[in-house]
Amino acid sequence: MVSVVVWLLKMDVKSLMLDGQKDVNVLVHKKSCQFTRKQRLLTARDYQSVFAQPYKSSDRYLIVLARENNLVEARLGLAIAKKRIKLAVARNRLKRLIRESFRQQQIAILDYVVLAKSEASQADNQILLNSLAKHWHKLSRQCKKS
Repeated sequence: MVSVVVWLLKMDVKSLMLDGQKDVNVLVHKKSCQFTRKQRLLTARDYQSVFAQPYKSSDRYLIVLARENNLVEARLGLAIAKKRIKLAVARNRLKRLIRESFRQQQIAILDYVVLAKSEASQADNQILLNSLAKHWHKLSRQCKKS
């Protein structure tokens, strides 16, 4: 018999396979992956500080702005304009993907603001997640150089 400790993010316990082992005890711990208030840009002043002198990364789907902060964790602000992404369903999907990518990546301690371009509404989830991963990496490199 094999005992296994599993930290669940979004994995189904039934899908856990250990090289054909049939007799497996699974101890499940749910890891909290919330997007807390401390991880958000909350005030207009927070957004203005990022817009004032940002490090910038962009592609055909997204523009990501970043600025150094003096806090203990990175913060995220979203600026998904109705003018660019017409349908509320598409805007909400995009916001969920951005927050999920932000939580999963080990990123530099900066303030980030993500703006969407029109083409983001037609892109599939994997393309957007790959795009965001490149942006996080590029901006953390840029900030380390300066």
